[in-house]
Amino acid sequence: MKKTVLDLTLSFDPYFGEPNRDGDQGFEYMPDGGVKFRVKAPNAKEVVIDQFNNLHPLKKVSDDMWEEVVYLGRGFQYFFLKIDGADVLCPYFPIGYGCCRPMNFVDVPVPGEEDWDSLSDIPHGSVTRHYYMSKTTGKHEICLVYKPAAFDPNKKYPVLYLQHGYGENEIGWIYQGHAGRIADHLIADGKMKEMIIVMANGMPQVEQKDGPFPRFDTFEHILLDDLIPFIESHYPVLTDKWNRAMAGLSMGSYQTSIITMTHPDLFGYVGVFSGFMSSPWPSPDQHLALLDDPKKFNESFRVFYRAMGTEDTYFNSFDKDDKMLETKEVNIYRTTFPGGHDWSVWRRCIHDFLPRIFQG
Repeated sequence: MKKTVLDLTLSFDPYFGEPNRDGDQGFEYMPDGGVKFRVKAPNAKEVVIDQFNNLHPLKKVSDDMWEEVVYLGRGFQYFFLKIDGADVLCPYFPIGYGCCRPMNFVDVPVPGEEDWDSLSDIPHGSVTRHYYMSKTTGKHEICLVYKPAAFDPNKKYPVLYLQHGYGENEIGWIYQGHAGRIADHLIADGKMKEMIIVMANGMPQVEQKDGPFPRFDTFEHILLDDLIPFIESHYPVLTDKWNRAMAGLSMGSYQTSIITMTHPDLFGYVGVFSGFMSSPWPSPDQHLALLDDPKKFNESFRVFYRAMGTEDTYFNSFDKDDKMLETKEVNIYRTTFPGGHDWSVWRRCIHDFLPRIFQG
């Protein structure tokens, strides 16, 4: 079968196995948006593509091979490969990180968005991994830093701190979200200002009585006490609030809401993607007190941006925040995109958000 190669797998130009041992396994995108899967599973009784309990059985076509054209939807789609009920991470499909584990996925082309993040003949920026010491956790933490293609160490840049969602980590926005390549195209087209984009692990492992456990609420202290000082001491960045932004998706959107509205003196631009100003679970939400002072809120943020997919499973939370904001006289931009709680929507969010910030 035809091999479809993505640069989001573990290798930029992956080899699909030894021909005489692995069989003709892999996947292929069909023109109508389907994905043809072909899996070698000798002696299996059932092979299923499990899209979060939406099951797509493959058909047995020989003693060893199973295949079927499956319709998971356009854009980025995680799935579980189940063979006789057991989860199998397949090396012949792309692998990312989500749901707190390595995950197989496909990235079905979306009509009209093919050039947003392509490796075109334009200047492309770079992404650097850093290890920085955190006083908050007492150990080294990780961040990725995007620099624009024309980065000049003698020039100072604004900074966007961009956060992932629950069960993901600092690589998500680059490898699944394509944030770097989206920025490359927007810069090349003159649609956004050059900036540095910092992506950190928002689920740091914190030592507790039962051992280490991820604590998303710790990230506020990591960002303010450890990460921002690290970036400002290692990169030529502007350090006033009008040159500092924060955005995040899902869990990262709630972190963004808490941090920026608790510290409006530090951030001038805010992006809340597929997300929450108020908590979807019982919480004091003390940061929302800023909404009761609309003059201060409107003076604090030049852009406060909210967006969500129209089929998002958390849309009721988005609607709840809509109703809350109806009683406030605050300047907030609100929009929706087609799609669910997934990277296809978050790519649309970052593509729409980046041209709006640091414009003066």
